[in-house]
Formats: sequence, C-alpha cells, structure tokens
Amino acid sequence: MLIVCVCTMCMKTIIRVLVQVLHGILSWVRFSGLDGTIVDQTDQQLDSPEEECEDTRDDDGFELRHGSPFSYHAEESLGEACSSVPSGASIRSIIPSKAHPPPRMGEWLQIFSGWSHPERLMAINELIGLCEATQVRHMMQIIEPQFQRDFISLLPKELALYVLSFLDPRDLLRAAQTCKYWRILADDNLLWREKCKEAGIGYFSAMSNRVHRRSRNSTNAHTPTASNSDVPNTRWKAAFMKQHYVEMNWKRKDTRDHKVLKGHDDHVITCLQFSVNRIVSGSDDNTLKVWSATTGKCLRTLLGHTGGVWSSQMSGTTIVSGSTDRTLRVWNAETGHCLHTLYGHTSTVRCMHLHGKKVVSGSRDATLRMWDVEIGECLHVLVGHMAAVRCVQYNGHLVVSGAYDYMVRIWDPEREECLHQLSGHTNRVYSLQFDGIHVVSGSLDTSIRVWDVETGACKHTLMGHQSLTSGMELRDNLLVSGNADSTVKIWDISTGQCLLTLSGPNKHLSAVTCLQLINKFVITSSDDGTVKLWDIRTGEFVRNLVSLSSGGSGGVVWRIRASETKLVCAVGSRNGTEETKLLVLDFDTDVVKSEPSVKLEIVKTEIQLDYGI
Repeated sequence: MLIVCVCTMCMKTIIRVLVQVLHGILSWVRFSGLDGTIVDQTDQQLDSPEEECEDTRDDDGFELRHGSPFSYHAEESLGEACSSVPSGASIRSIIPSKAHPPPRMGEWLQIFSGWSHPERLMAINELIGLCEATQVRHMMQIIEPQFQRDFISLLPKELALYVLSFLDPRDLLRAAQTCKYWRILADDNLLWREKCKEAGIGYFSAMSNRVHRRSRNSTNAHTPTASNSDVPNTRWKAAFMKQHYVEMNWKRKDTRDHKVLKGHDDHVITCLQFSVNRIVSGSDDNTLKVWSATTGKCLRTLLGHTGGVWSSQMSGTTIVSGSTDRTLRVWNAETGHCLHTLYGHTSTVRCMHLHGKKVVSGSRDATLRMWDVEIGECLHVLVGHMAAVRCVQYNGHLVVSGAYDYMVRIWDPEREECLHQLSGHTNRVYSLQFDGIHVVSGSLDTSIRVWDVETGACKHTLMGHQSLTSGMELRDNLLVSGNADSTVKIWDISTGQCLLTLSGPNKHLSAVTCLQLINKFVITSSDDGTVKLWDIRTGEFVRNLVSLSSGGSGGVVWRIRASETKLVCAVGSRNGTEETKLLVLDFDTDVVKSEPSVKLEIVKTEIQLDYGI
C-alpha cells in the first residue's frame, strides 16, 4: 500500500504539471498569433453570434465546437450541423487528425519546442486556462494511463522480489493486498525467510519449528481445494507472523490470568528448569517435582535425596540433581524413576552443567567431577581449586569453573589438566558464561572480567556494578548482567563498554535474583517481588510481568526460566508472607495454525502490526 500511495501521489503531481502545461499552450494560442500579433481568424468568426455553429458532444460527453483544435471525437455529422454557416466564414469542416491538423499547428509546436523550460511552463499554464472542463477532463484521460503502469508486474520476477525486499514486513503485508500478482510476490517464501533472518527468527528456533510442523500437519490433513490451492508456501511468513503476535503478547497481554503451581510447602525453591512444556523444581525439602506447563498439574515427585536439592539440569527426559547429601541422582522425567545415584563428592553438590550424555558437577569439596549419565560412572576428577566451586560451564570439550578461591580455571577434562588459571578477581566468583571463545566471570568484588579462552588473558574488566553479580546471560558479544545493587547492565564484551543500564523510575528496588534473555527482551526478577520486562535494544522498561502483593514486605521471586512463549517464576518468602509456588505465564497464540489461515490473518496484521524496527 505504501508503494501504491507513493505512486499515486507521484502520478497526480505529474498529471497536475502536464495539465498546467497544456493550460498554458491553449491560453497562448487563443490570445496570440504564431508571431505574437493577432488572434486566429477562425476564433474571431466563431465568436460572432450570427456565425456560430451548433454545438455537438461525443460519446464521452465532450462538448465540441467547429474549428476547435481539440475536437477529436466529433461525430461524422459535424459538417452537416454547420451547413447553415455562411459560405464566407472560414470554418474547417474536416475533423482534425494527424493527416489534417489545424492550420499552423506544426509551426507553433515548433516554436514551443524552442522555448526554455520556464517559458514552456508559462505557455502551458496559459493554454490550460483557455480550456473548458470537458477538455481538461479529456487531457486527464489521455495523461493518466501513462502513469498507471504496474512497474512491479512489468519487471522480471527476480527483480520484482529484489525491489520488494527493501520493504519492511508491515509494507509487505500491505503490498500483498494490491492485486493477485503482488500477493504472490509478497508471499514469496524466500523473501520472508530473509525477513525472519533480519528479525532473528532462526530455522531451528522453537517458534519456527513449531509453525513448520503445524503447516506440514495441515497439509497432510487437508487436500487443497479450489479456494486455497493457489495459496503459496507461507511457512516463513507464518513463522514471522507467529513471532510478532507472541512479542505483542509479551508487551500487552493481561498477566493476571496465569497458572499457579503449589508445592514444596513453605520451603525455598532452590533450582528451576524448564524445557518445552515440562517444569522441574528443586527445593530444600529434599525433593524435586515435575510439572506440566500446559495443565499446571504436578506430574510426579522425585524422592530419594536425603538433603536439600541445590542444583539441577534437564535435557529431554533426563533430569540430574545435586544435593547437600553429597550425591547426584539421574532421573527419568517420564516415569519418575531414579536411574543412577552418583557418589564421589565429599560435600554439597553446588553446581552442575549437563551436555549430551555427560554432566560436570562442582562441589564445596573444591573438586569437579565428570560423569556419564547413561552408565552412571565418574569419568574424570578435576582438582585444583582451593575453596568451594560455585559455578561451572561445559561445552563438550572444555570445562570452565569459578570458585570461592577468587579463581577461574579452564580445564581439559579428558586429560584432567588445568589449561589456564585466570587470576584477577579479588573476591568470590559467583557466575560464569562461556561461549567457546570468551569466558565471562562475575564476582563479589563488583567487577566482571572477560577472558580469552586460548591465551587465558584478561581482555576487559567491566566496572560499574556496586555489588555481587548474581547472574549473567551472553548472546554473541552482548552480555546482560544482574547485580545485587538492583541494576541490570548490558555490555559489549568486544569493546568492554557498558551500552545500557536498565534503571530509572521503574528499576528494581532490591537485589536482582535472576535474569533471562528472550528474543528482544530482558526479563529480570528481584527480591522486591517483581518480574520486569525490558527492551534490550533501547533499555526501556516495558512493564511488570509479576508484582507480588507481598513485595517489599518479604515476598521474593527466587528464580525465573523462560522460553519464547512461556515464563515460569519460583516465588515465596523468607518470613511466611508469601506462599511457595510456581507461576506460569503463557504468551503463546494460536492464530497461525495452518497455511490457509495465514491468508485470513493478513488483513488483521495490516491493522495491528506496529513495528519499532
């Protein structure tokens, strides 16, 4: 629609100019001779009442007079209608045409062509001033079609798609409503794949895969009919539309309608995992619970630990938990059976990271152990830290650990060798991020350090927080850190610069307990009993997703986990003011269920799509 509007405006402007040009020419011809001296004899005679011929009109309603140089549509009887004119009058009885042009027309056109641009405009303005309304209308009928060409349809398909690729998604949806051919082009699957790429909607993302599965199921279930057989492949468009509606739900959907999952009595929920539609919560009541994120029901309770559960990981149907009883347990999430109990640590298992079939655990006994979760055996023991291991990351090749001895270590687990000891922090290390190239560590000394994995060198020291960095998320070179000073900061680890600080009048009033990075948003939780949504691009506060009534008087949000469409919050209190429970907020939407339905959603989206990109 944007292109159509622009083309229409341009067309109207050009037509207006051309009409003014013709206006000037007609005015000039009427009031001056070709040499600028005397008015045409024909006009003088036609102005005489007694020599005036009868008016005629053509099929289009144009009023024609004898002798008018623009009487192109006069009827054949024009000569007979003027038979009463005296024989002495110099009136042309021949209908003007290229073969029989009006007298001296070629001569004054030649003069006109020799004038400068301003002179031509002046002459055309004068000419149009002499025209009657029907003659001006005739000009428009001649001129308008020249500017009503569908340039997109005239281009080869590849070029047309290249032109459309410069439109943003909102204008693409509007262009699709122009005509059938534009709809086919604007729905091109490769075109929307590029739009998904620009928006960060990957082919293997949960959102895209879910839409693709729905499209395939719909195709298999329904044979195309005459009404939808010509609907093009809109899988990428459906993924984009799905993403947009979900983002709008994150921003606007009423969050008061959420599921409440009650369990663990009044104990603290110490760890939380969320994958697809399965939630696993661990507590200091020695148990783990498996919940359905869809129904909110507790599917099973995992019993076996004899101490509080302080760490957990989940992948597929496998759950691994670590406890103060110094053991790890491997569970089947579907059956609730304990598959293995892993012995070896001599103190609380405080952290772990599961990758494939292997899990690396860190303990207060200052060691790390690598286990095979399928056979339940300890593969390697990593010794080197001098105090409790607080955080660990494992990417399948290297292990990175942070401890209370102020050190960060990089290990080769297969050789049980410490490759680098990263020293620089002056207090306990509480959080880590590892992407295979960089190690990012957060400490109680208020600093965040960025290390090079290959050399072990400290590339940047990020200063700005005032207290303990409790949690971090790393995406490419973008780092988001949450701190006990109640602020959240966004950093560029390639330059070491702080890009944004999520603060202002809507900032947290107490320590940030957890954070998640989802698409274009940062989600943060705090001891103040709130969960806040922020725009990662601008750092602007969007809204509160959760606000406990007991916030500020004891109500706490301990942990949060999020997917593209759901948010799970573990809440409670340390003084009994808030019941221990899980809150599940669903931002999913079912507007895109199949390819034909996307066709119906285009009109809705044209109205509702309000991008900030």
